[in-house]
Amino acid sequence: MTTNNGLLLLDKPTGVTSHDVVARVRKVVNEQRVGHAGTLDPMATGLLVVAVGPATRLLRFAQSQTKRYSGVVTFGIATDSLDADGEVLERREVPQLTHEAVNEVARGMLGPQQQTPPMVSALRINGRRLHALAREGVEVDRPARDITIETFALEALASPHEWSFEVTCSVGTYVRVVLADLAAQLGTIGHLSALRRLASGTHLVENALTLDEFERGVNGGNSAMLAPRALVEQLEAIVVTDDEARRLRHGQRVNLAASADGEIAALSERGALVGVLRRRGDLWQPTVVMPDEETEVHE
Repeated sequence: MTTNNGLLLLDKPTGVTSHDVVARVRKVVNEQRVGHAGTLDPMATGLLVVAVGPATRLLRFAQSQTKRYSGVVTFGIATDSLDADGEVLERREVPQLTHEAVNEVARGMLGPQQQTPPMVSALRINGRRLHALAREGVEVDRPARDITIETFALEALASPHEWSFEVTCSVGTYVRVVLADLAAQLGTIGHLSALRRLASGTHLVENALTLDEFERGVNGGNSAMLAPRALVEQLEAIVVTDDEARRLRHGQRVNLAASADGEIAALSERGALVGVLRRRGDLWQPTVVMPDEETEVHE
């Protein structure tokens, strides 16, 4: 039985990678099974959804959720990475920009579309990270990906070349590419100069802990870890009996009165996540099961 099983909402600081955050969590909780959903670049801050222990099996549900960001775009300067961490490639005059004109272009970028990932990214092509190829001066074709921009709005800041923004977009969207495309449509160039993730699905950054707060909590006997069921709260949930829970944990199918077409979350009579199930004919088969840790559930 392990208490290291659940969801952590962490507020990533700037200057560290998402991998660095995972490494620190592993050390603090003494658990190797730690993963995260949705990488944040080193310059970015904000919500990082982290799973610990058996709950890492549920990360795919968090990875598929819509993301919301705020940040700053700087017009008139282009970098090789499309963000502030890159080398400056070009400087250009910026036309006079009005709130109405900028947001009219932003509204025109809403909806489903395709986006080509930037060369400076962690995406793998033929087993190689794109950013590693970029450092070698190699550029390769990157297949465009389907994305959706749900909301996109900007406000002018004190500097005429800097604008704050907020965007809600589908998983896999590169916000820096969105901003570079916006700059091009405005007749100039630009780069992402600040980024903060505000939300991932229903998980909000205001409910997240800093790394220091998390470590102090663990040292004080309170890890602030949420129960695994928090990772699948978007799924239809159904309560199963103790006997059904036992059978599901042994990989057996059960007959349940659930109407969902996709996967569902099976909860014990005490509210703990037993597993995630998918319909197989008239029965429901577990695709993910959680250990029986009723006495270890943290609500």
